[in-house]
Amino acid sequence: MSVEESLTDMQVVCFQSALLYTSSKGERRIRVHTLCLPVVNQLSDVYLGADVQAITGLLANMAVDRSISASLSDARDALVNAVIDSLSAYCSSVLTIQQPGLMAPASLRLFPLFILALLKQKAFQSKTSTRLDERIFTMCQVKSQPLVYFMLITHPNLYRIDNLTDEGALNIGDRMVPQPPILQLSVEKLNRDGAFLVDAGSVMFLWVGKNCGQNFISQVLGAPNYASIPHNMTHLPELNTAESSRVLAFIFWLREQRPFFPILYILKDESPWKPSFLQNMIEDRTESALSYYEFLLHIQQKMNK
Repeated sequence: MSVEESLTDMQVVCFQSALLYTSSKGERRIRVHTLCLPVVNQLSDVYLGADVQAITGLLANMAVDRSISASLSDARDALVNAVIDSLSAYCSSVLTIQQPGLMAPASLRLFPLFILALLKQKAFQSKTSTRLDERIFTMCQVKSQPLVYFMLITHPNLYRIDNLTDEGALNIGDRMVPQPPILQLSVEKLNRDGAFLVDAGSVMFLWVGKNCGQNFISQVLGAPNYASIPHNMTHLPELNTAESSRVLAFIFWLREQRPFFPILYILKDESPWKPSFLQNMIEDRTESALSYYEFLLHIQQKMNK
């Protein structure tokens, strides 16, 4: 796409694309998308309006194409360079006073975190132990999932759900839906005294700590003790308890926000699914990837060169 006319006297510009297609019933149809955006004369306004999730989704799609046409290492380098280039341009063109540390506009403060999360996805992992079919499946998800679900897969939500209350709950119909806070994706936020839910879009993991309260184990899981929790448990029983009602209402509320049914894996410390649960802790260091803090230092060092 190119712009041939001057935009100096324009307040807004419009983009339009049309798709001509045949429906599953053999009907010819056309779908038109129109996007209207303001014209600004300051780079700071461009950064102010940046949509970090849309940028992440676009870069992920481009990285899949780069992995196929070039190499995985080229795709990974391109993702990192996107962070370096955008923040370097912000510091050199927008900031009037240079300050120490890694500076980013409010709209892009999560950009390094989302790119690190992409680098830790199986589609772009550098470790050789990643199975080819899993890598291809994740690439297909990147190319096909709507942005809202893609972002959940890339950067899941972590909740503690063994202490849910009605404080701040949503009143939906005839039920109260608890709203626990979203936690950072780090093992530092986990402890063996609680139960933690990871919502990763197409799948959910409920990790029950070894020292989790007996009240949660019996009133929500329906087990007499921790050792009795089945290893292959994939659904929660509907018990006539307040604790069970809160947990089920919250999980049902998460599920009904998407057009598919994410399976729930309930796991203990010795569960074979625990590595999959811990893989979502993207702020932590792994054998082949930096922690979030280390990644920020790496970005800052590259910008200072």
